Amino acid sequence: SMRLPGPARFGAVPTRPLSSVRPGPALKSPISLLSRKPAPGTTIFDADQSRKGYHLNQFCMSLMKAENRARFKANERAYLDEWPMTEEQKQAVLARDLNRAIAAGGNIYFLAKIGATDGKSFQQMAGSMTGMTEEEYRDMMIAGGRSIEGNRYTREWEKK
Repeated sequence: SMRLPGPARFGAVPTRPLSSVRPGPALKSPISLLSRKPAPGTTIFDADQSRKGYHLNQFCMSLMKAENRARFKANERAYLDEWPMTEEQKQAVLARDLNRAIAAGGNIYFLAKIGATDGKSFQQMAGSMTGMTEEEYRDMMIAGGRSIEGNRYTREWEKK
């Protein structure tokens, strides 16, 4: 048993070299996570997506400061051009197309800063991602969320 120093004994995560970390019984191989196919319409935010969206997500975090929000709202394109984002990422932000921004590497928790800058609730943003109104989205969630029927596999969407 490894005795951890100081605060680590009280719930802090122990640090060990990654070479000493081995998959547990539920995860036979780290590759098994990558071999799973996502649910239809789902983008897995993995290391590749994180690298792809790094500057987009940093831009979003910059909106935490009032002076940056003011600069962004005054001239969105000029503010975006200060960031080394791809044109696709910039266009997704300008169009407020969150699905497009996620495909371009954005993380919804960072992208929420754009909605907050626009005075939108997370519920409004989520509704816009589904093609529903805010009320339709709210009612769907209150009723238990989207039905699993027709949403399990990509091939089910191909039939629609």
